Amino acid sequence: MAGDIILTIGRQYGSGGREIGRKIAEKRGMAYYDKELLTLAAKESGMSEDIFEHYDETPASSLLYSLSMSASALGAGGVYANVPLHHQVFLAQFDAIRKAAQQGPCVIVGRCADYALADDPRRLSVFIHAPEEVRIQRVCTLYGLSRRDAEVALSKTDKRRANYHNFYSDKKWGAATSYHLCVDSSINGIDGTVELIDRFMDNWKR
Repeated sequence: MAGDIILTIGRQYGSGGREIGRKIAEKRGMAYYDKELLTLAAKESGMSEDIFEHYDETPASSLLYSLSMSASALGAGGVYANVPLHHQVFLAQFDAIRKAAQQGPCVIVGRCADYALADDPRRLSVFIHAPEEVRIQRVCTLYGLSRRDAEVALSKTDKRRANYHNFYSDKKWGAATSYHLCVDSSINGIDGTVELIDRFMDNWKR
């Protein structure tokens, strides 16, 4: 049924994916998880939330940062103490995503949620994208960046998200075949894209 959907959203930086996800959650009365997952994962694992912030959607390990973390920062012994720190973070987030989904219908933005819930029949995976120029203008407006800084932010963020998703998942980030639905948010705007996905959710047949 449409009412028990777990909506996972992958997004290009500046495409409005976060805002779209939040508005869908509000419209349908669903729980919403984005940065909230970091807090949840930290609480469940006993690890410092600063660690999750540092490795958020980042596959590569920083040796110096890892060495700087004290035993107390990692929690009591560390639930995943026998694996590298960035893998500990992924596994903790993986568990947090699954626990969030167990609570009922929700919208989860990024963080390989589509992969973490790959076996959940309620999962509906969506990817939000938009032309580069549209995303540059949006980032400049939202964050007050120069065009050059916005271009750099787009390139670095999308590369990091792609590397993270491709590193941990068996699907390719942004590829149409990796998702149930891919949407260009520039065509109908943020609110129009919310309506489009909302209708798709109502008509989705698993």
